[in-house]
Amino acid sequence: MRSPVDLWVYLSTSPLIWLTLTLCTWIAASALSVRLKRHPLVNPVLTSIVVLSVLMTVFDIPYEKFFAGAQFVHFLLGPATVAIAVPLYRQWDEVKTVLAPIGVALLAGSLVAVASVMILGWLVGLPREMLISFLPKSATAGVAMAISSSLGGNPSLTAVLVILTGITGALIVTPMMNRMGIRDYAARGFAAGLTSHGIGTARAYEVDATAGLFAGIAMALNAIATSIIVPLVARLLLGA
Repeated sequence: MRSPVDLWVYLSTSPLIWLTLTLCTWIAASALSVRLKRHPLVNPVLTSIVVLSVLMTVFDIPYEKFFAGAQFVHFLLGPATVAIAVPLYRQWDEVKTVLAPIGVALLAGSLVAVASVMILGWLVGLPREMLISFLPKSATAGVAMAISSSLGGNPSLTAVLVILTGITGALIVTPMMNRMGIRDYAARGFAAGLTSHGIGTARAYEVDATAGLFAGIAMALNAIATSIIVPLVARLLLGA
């Protein structure tokens, strides 16, 4: 009879094992989050990343082998990116009534996200490629990686920054809004989706349906705004 370790070694040679583990880890992380009343520190994305990273490290699994099995999830980034326009279309009548403040918030948020990266990057002396890779960090992953690649950045590094940005936003958005006394769930959700894309939007839906709706709208609009602003800034200031 094979030991559990021998069985794991055998199964780990199949690419599909990592797709299965990714899905199972996500399901377990989501269940844990629900059990702990959606506490920000048990965000399903953060939990899944930690668990899968530990497994890959302990069993010395190269990222290429993991990606060979989990690439189907990566493939879904394309349809998911297109689908972010759906909530904007469905709620257009409601959005039209607050179009002016949404426009101002979108422009301010997008510009600050890019400007803060540029300023901090210059202060610490980041190389040009790394700086370009950081610029679209507040857009959803599919859009951010495409922007980074087109400008000569590193899409993989961009993906890491996008995830870190989203997780950070999901962790701090509710306590920060409470501390600032902001009770309007439309404003709270829009801020979460604008700065923390899909992960922040998922967190907003956990808190309130209205917050989730406006977070989805902000994520969609910021994807468009970032795809315009980042290339302009990169070409004007970095010669990309």
